[in-house]
Parts: sequence; structure tokens; C-alpha cells
Amino acid sequence: MNTDASGYPSQRWLIAFVVGLSAFMEVLDISIANVSLSHIAGSLAASESESTWILTAYLVSNAIILPISGWFSQLLGRRRFFLLSIVLFAVASLASGLAPTLNWLIFFRVLQGLGGGGLQPVSQAILADSFPPKQRGMAFSIYGIAVVFAPAIGPTLGGYITDNYSWHWIFLLNVPVGALLLALAMPLIHDSAAYQKAREAKIGQHFRIDFIGMFLLAAGLGCLQIMLDQGQQDNWFSSSFIVSMAVIAVATLTALVLWEPFQHSPMVDLKLFRFPNFALANVLMFMLGFVLFGSTLLIPQFVQALYGYTSMLAGLVLSPGGLAIVFFMPLVGYLSGKVAARWLIAFGLATTSASLFHLSGFNLHVTFSQLMWARIYQTVGLAFLFIPITDAAYYGVPSDKTDEVSAMINLSRNIGGSVGISLVTTWLAKRQQFHQHVLISHITPYSHATKKTLHGLTQHFEKLGSNAGHATHQAYGVIYNQVQQQAAMLSYIDDYWLLGVLLAILTPFVLLIGHNANK
Repeated sequence: MNTDASGYPSQRWLIAFVVGLSAFMEVLDISIANVSLSHIAGSLAASESESTWILTAYLVSNAIILPISGWFSQLLGRRRFFLLSIVLFAVASLASGLAPTLNWLIFFRVLQGLGGGGLQPVSQAILADSFPPKQRGMAFSIYGIAVVFAPAIGPTLGGYITDNYSWHWIFLLNVPVGALLLALAMPLIHDSAAYQKAREAKIGQHFRIDFIGMFLLAAGLGCLQIMLDQGQQDNWFSSSFIVSMAVIAVATLTALVLWEPFQHSPMVDLKLFRFPNFALANVLMFMLGFVLFGSTLLIPQFVQALYGYTSMLAGLVLSPGGLAIVFFMPLVGYLSGKVAARWLIAFGLATTSASLFHLSGFNLHVTFSQLMWARIYQTVGLAFLFIPITDAAYYGVPSDKTDEVSAMINLSRNIGGSVGISLVTTWLAKRQQFHQHVLISHITPYSHATKKTLHGLTQHFEKLGSNAGHATHQAYGVIYNQVQQQAAMLSYIDDYWLLGVLLAILTPFVLLIGHNANK
């Protein structure tokens, strides 16, 4: 491996591009299939509810492999594990695109999630070791663009491919990208001498496979992810299946927390949480995933349900926000070497919170332009979060723990995203029911406003040719639709307001981040 005078790889910016592209490819597959489920279900003779397991299978295997990717990097070597992950992801993508039945597609998505889950943290660890501390912010900006921009454009890209080509290409496109990554990564990426020495020393110290830890982790995170992904669809704890998933998740994750600290070669090094910056960075990254994935789900649903936007037009509302992230990430990377992480994070949280409160002030008459700028406003805040949070996570942690830090910080973002999606969809449904009940309670035969509206609508339909009885029925239909629309609007407002409040509450805690983080 060629190094410069500082001892870091001379081609480190090309390395940053390669690992950034690998992370982009992996994160994109979390959301790209969302809008294509109905097409996939129809093609494979399955119901839409069954097709949601295409998403769940990927997320479950992804969640399981993320926290133990650091352990696998130590066992196999970071370079070898990275290359194996690319190969597995590309081969599983090819198999997913050619799957003959839904069951086979779900199985191949599990393999794809295992391969992809190894790419995120290893990519970040490679960046951390390839750049001197003063340049890490800029390097993380490349990675940040990938993991924040990908979920923003995933639904739009997936919808375009499905509408104009076939859902198979959602997966098949990963194959040439994977081949390119493999060709670039093999000559570029190498384990440093210091990393190899530390790894060999650790392997030589009676390294043992923590089978119990592996089982507890897989069962706990797997059941947690299934519960979060299927909970709203199965009406949460009224379903015995969801209750079972919750009980197993709590029991096994509790057992994991009690078991791992006493293991010589733990599957997950929970002792890292004794470092204050690392612990707080994981909380902040959880919330970043919560808001990023939650709002990315809400906005397309919002404009399609209430404004009648097509999937493509809904995607165009999101896309300028993605471009804003691409523009601001390098700026944040530059500032991260000059401004303390806590101030950048505080600005990002405050801006994102304010943008969500701005969205909560919308009504049924906002324009495309207003929606687009609101999304840009939001993504500017998000751009100021990823890099400094990631930087802060490494501060004070021993250099030989880079793999574990990357694994945990990526797991926090993904679990945060899953919790965010589950919470906003559940809250949306509950609040819509609440607002509908409240609004209907004001529509009574004794209300002057109701009688006036009903009379006006009835006359309108009679003028269009309906008889009196049918015109009255149509008038009631219009009133009901208006109630439904207003209740939906109010429920989206509640969701935006809730997300804004959560971030506002979290902002003061950023001051607990150490003064020297990323300085």
C-alpha cells in the first residue's frame, strides 16, 4: 500500500469514493423497493401484505449483521470482510432480481441484507483509518452524502425503474455496480500494518467465538426488527405474534447486556458505552435515523394522500432536499475541522426541529414550491448532524476499536430509522382516528353550519341533474370526504409537531459532548 509522508494512504480520496459508493448502494436498497411492492406481489402471485416481508427480511438480516461486523472484521481482516460483503451483496442482488417466487425472493433478500450490513460500518472504519483526524470530517462528508442522500432518492428511483422498466432491475442494477466496486477495492484497500498487528495480537490472545452472544444478538435484534416492521400492520399488541416478538426481543437483549461484559471476545463490546461521547453520539445518531427515515416516509405519503401527487411528483418534492445535502455535506466536513462538534450538532438539531415546526403549520392549500423548500429547509439541518455526530463517536475511544465504533453507530442509525417509521405511522393512524371522531362530533342535524352546508351541496347536485334523495346522499358524501381530508391533514401536522418537539428536547444535551471532540 502506497502511503504519503503522513503515513496515510496516498490514494485516500479515491478510497473515500469507493467506500462511499458501497454505502450508497447498500442504504439505497433499504428504501428503493418500498414503492414497488404491489408490482412485485402481482408478478409473483402474492398479496401485498405478504410482499412487505421483502422489506422486513432485508432489515432483519441487516440489523443482525451490523453490530457484529466489527467482530467479523477482527476475525477475517477488514479488507477481506469488505470484499466478501461486496460479493455477497452483488450475488444476492442478482438472485433477488431473478427470483421465481416470493419465498425465494425473501430468502435472497436475507442474504442481501447480510452482505449489505457489513458494508456500512466497515466503509466508515476504513475512512477513519485512511485519513488523519483533521481530514476525517471531509472524508465522512462523502460517506454522509451516501447514507443520507440514498434514502431520500430511493423511493423516487424505485418508482421510476418500476414504471419504465421492471421491478427486477431494482435489484439487478446492483450487479454491475458491485463488480465495479470489487475491481476498484481490490487494489486500493488494504489493512494497515498497525491494524494487522493489533488484529493478530487479539486473535492470538485465546480468541474464542461467542456463540451464546451471537445467538442472543441475532434473536434479539431480529425479533425487534420484525416487531417494528410488522407492528402497525398487525395492530401491535393485539396480535399474539407481535407480543411474542416483543417478549423474545426484550428477554434476549437483556440477557445479551448481562452476558457480554464478562466475555473475553464479546460479540458486541458494550464497554464502549463507558466513553461519554460515544454513548451520546449513539443517542444522537438514533434520533438522526428516526427523523431522516420517518420524515422521508411521511412527506411522499402526505403529498400523495392530500394533494393527489403522483409517485414521481412526490419524489420531486424530496429530490431537491437530497441535492441540498450533497451541497452542504462538504461544507460541514470543512467546518468540522474548525468548529467543535457540539455546536455543529446543536445547529443541525435546532434547524431540523424548526423545519418540522414549519411543516406543522401547513394546510391543504400549500403549493409544490412551498413543499419543496420546506424539505430543503429540513435537509440543511440534517446535513449538519451526520458528520459531527460520527466524528464525536470516535473521540476518546482507543484506535483499535474503530470497527466496533463504526458498527454500533450505524446500528443506532438503522434502528432509529425503524423505530421512527413505526412510530410516525402508528401515531398518524391513531391521530387520524382521533381527529375524525372530534370533527364528526360537530356535524349534527342541530348544527346551523351543517344544515347550511348540506342544503347548499344538495341544491348544487340537484342542479346537476340528481333527484332530491340522491343529491342529499351525494352531499353527505362530500361532507364525509372533507372530514376525512381534514382529519388526515391534522394527523400529519401532529406527526411533524411530535418530531420537532423530540429534537428540540434533545438539543440542550448536545452540550455534554466533550470540548475536544473533532478538534
